[in-house]
Amino acid sequence: MSGIFGVVSSGDCNELLMLGTDYHSHLGTEYGGIAILGDTFQRQIHNISQSQFKSKFFEDYNEMKGNKGIGVISAFNEQPIYLNSKFGPFCLVTNSLVENKKELAQELLDKGISFSEFGGDKSEGAINETELIAKLITQETELITGIEKMFDKIEGSCSLLLLTRNGVYAARDRYGYSPLVVGSRDDAWAVTSETSAFPNCEFKIEKFLDPGEIVLLNEDGMAQRRAGKKKNQICSFLWIYTGFPASNYEGVNTEIVRERCGRCLARHDNDIDVDLVSGVPDSGIAHGLGYAIESGKPFRRPLVKYTPGYGRSYTPPDQATRDMIAKMKLIPIKEVIEGNKIVVCEDSIVRGTQLKNFTIKKLWEAGAKEIHVRPACPPLMFPCRFNFSTRTTHELAARKGIRAIEGHDPEDVSEYLDCNSEKYQQMLDWIAKDLNVTTLRYQKLKDMVKAIGLPKENLCTYCWDGKYLKADD
Repeated sequence: MSGIFGVVSSGDCNELLMLGTDYHSHLGTEYGGIAILGDTFQRQIHNISQSQFKSKFFEDYNEMKGNKGIGVISAFNEQPIYLNSKFGPFCLVTNSLVENKKELAQELLDKGISFSEFGGDKSEGAINETELIAKLITQETELITGIEKMFDKIEGSCSLLLLTRNGVYAARDRYGYSPLVVGSRDDAWAVTSETSAFPNCEFKIEKFLDPGEIVLLNEDGMAQRRAGKKKNQICSFLWIYTGFPASNYEGVNTEIVRERCGRCLARHDNDIDVDLVSGVPDSGIAHGLGYAIESGKPFRRPLVKYTPGYGRSYTPPDQATRDMIAKMKLIPIKEVIEGNKIVVCEDSIVRGTQLKNFTIKKLWEAGAKEIHVRPACPPLMFPCRFNFSTRTTHELAARKGIRAIEGHDPEDVSEYLDCNSEKYQQMLDWIAKDLNVTTLRYQKLKDMVKAIGLPKENLCTYCWDGKYLKADD
């Protein structure tokens, strides 16, 4: 996943660009990049896997001058891309996942078009996805048409910001899997993946872009270049895990949704008696607060995150890094844990290895009497098609349980999607035993959708139920 931010101001935009981009640091862990347009295009990209965005770009942004700029925090590809094209020079940042990347790249190679940037895995022949998108756009005779045709060609998702001498073009994914929001203040216009970038930079929200909508931001303000569509499939996981608590998507705040998720979990827990409620830091905290409010049980912190040194354990691309962060970031407080029956609210169970080895284990070792795990979403059943998160069915905790029950990977898992079925309960029992917890109870899909507060047809729930909009829908 990636977070993108763009700004056009009446004076130099360098400080606003750095601050706004930095507010997306929770969305990526590998690369940061900014591009500013003054007399010329200026671009910097740094690896931020072992350092914070601000520390890497502090000296750069002071030297880069101009009133237009775009920035990105990326989990995979080095960005921004610079391209001198028939439309004129431009820089590009994307939040994307292109499932047919290899096929599209080969089509361009067959036409004699070359690629110069490294792909995310640095292997020979790997294609940088943002460069691929840039070159797909330039296949058409006009920029806006190029963006629209690119949307038609890719399988997956792509929201983008494109910096030109005309201003910053912002284009939201045609099904709205990832958000883009435009804001303004007296001396500047900005566009962001996360509305949490706006308050401290003194922007007010002007528009949540529609799926497929393209706008241009420049010194004159915002101008629509293509109208969007109302068919929306925004990622539900933004509210459950990936989004920042202060961010709003489609006008719905993340913290409030998480509190509602926790409240709903508590309403289904009349059969257990616990001493305290907790949330796995950071994203599980609001779920736990909601549970505590609804249940009347005290919210306490048996595990605290050493915030300055460690980011999210979900976003790094390799398992070894994920495990190291998961082990080191959470510190148990024995005095809170010992002898207590504890509800542990978690945003989700993806692979299950970190929860089992680096959360549950720490609680037992510190003397917990009972551990009741409550994920805020249903079991994850399908690897994400639209962003960089889970990439294979094999790694999902729920699928491990199904394999153990069936002895193989069945093609039809519909029985396991029904939370009232015997197969679902068998899967639940297997996961609970594997995690070594007293009880395990997942959120129901209908309750999660209700907590978000948008119609089910406007949400992508593919990773839970395998359903998504297709090109002809």
